[in-house]
Order: sequence, then C-alpha cells, then structure tokens
Amino acid sequence: MDILQPPLKIVEYPHPSLRHPAKPLTGITRDVQRVAETMLALMYEKRGLGLAAPQVGIPWQMFVANYAADPQQKELEGVYINPVIIDRRGSVEADEGCLSFPDLYQKVRRARTIKAQAYNLKGELLEVEVSELTARIWQHEVDHLHGILFIDKLGVLAQLAARGALREFEQNYKRAQQRGDIPPDPVIEQRLRELEQLA
Repeated sequence: MDILQPPLKIVEYPHPSLRHPAKPLTGITRDVQRVAETMLALMYEKRGLGLAAPQVGIPWQMFVANYAADPQQKELEGVYINPVIIDRRGSVEADEGCLSFPDLYQKVRRARTIKAQAYNLKGELLEVEVSELTARIWQHEVDHLHGILFIDKLGVLAQLAARGALREFEQNYKRAQQRGDIPPDPVIEQRLRELEQLA
C-alpha cells in the first residue's frame, strides 16, 4: 500500500478522519518520514502553525508544527510522535483557527503553560515546557489525535456564532461526495482501519 497514494491533502470538517482516534506509532519507518515531510509541505502551503496526521487522513499519533509558520525558520519546526501532555497550568482565552475549518476563528480557552513529551523523527524522547501560542498549538494538535476538535471547546456564544459556518462545511462535504470528489464515509473508514495496521 503506497501511503501517499492518492496524494495526501488536508481534509475538512466533517471528514470522518477528524473524529477517528489516532493510533500510537510503534516505529519510525520510511512511511512515517514520508508522511511527516508531506505534512510539513501542506502546512506551509496553507500558512498553518501546526498540522496533525488525522487532518491528512492518517490515523497516527503524530503532528508537525512551526511556531512562526515560516519554512525559513527551521529551528522553530518540529515533528512530534506519540505526544502526551503531562501537566497544564493557568488558563487563557484567545482566537483559534484550524486548517480543517478554513476561515473559521473563535475564542477558545486553553491552559497557558503545558509540559509535554513526544518522540522526534530520530526516535529521541523530547520533553518541552511551553506557554502562550506554542502551548495552544500543542493542545490543539494533541486534541486532534484523540478526535477532539476546537469547535468542541467553544462557549455558548461562540457555538452560536459558528453554527452557520459549520452547516456550510457539512453541505460542501456532502456535495463533494455526491460529485465523487470524496469517497463515501464507509470507504474512508475502511482506509483508516487499513492505515492503523501500518502504525
């Protein structure tokens, strides 16, 4: 199975991959490296700060990030495998968006500072303590790996404000399936199960 065929692209809500809990990776294979490279390219193309594997239809516990969204600033780039948040402190509300919800931004409350662990592509265990925007990126992307979306964290007013946009995403998704641009959900679910076996 060529994991990059069809070519990976960022899926939009309500694609089933976004709600499918990701599997921890058991090794860093060439496939894992290729997926990470492709995810970084897609993230930069869309000027994102982070991108989780389920957002490209891959049910693996991995995300990529660049806190400046700038491919020239490689020192701010990372690939994070099997990430776990081990401590959260403080609380802050700020605007948040998501590449799977283009042009939708809403206020979301998150921990101000987190401590987390993950493996890099060399298989080394990293431990980070980050705050503010970097902590928000980590929390947002780790949520993705468990099928949790930023819209699940909205307060009542933000939910009401987002309702029209979410309905539009759902209608666009349905139309894309009717045109044959997106496979039927059962076919997507089957591919997700097959990809889990490669974790």
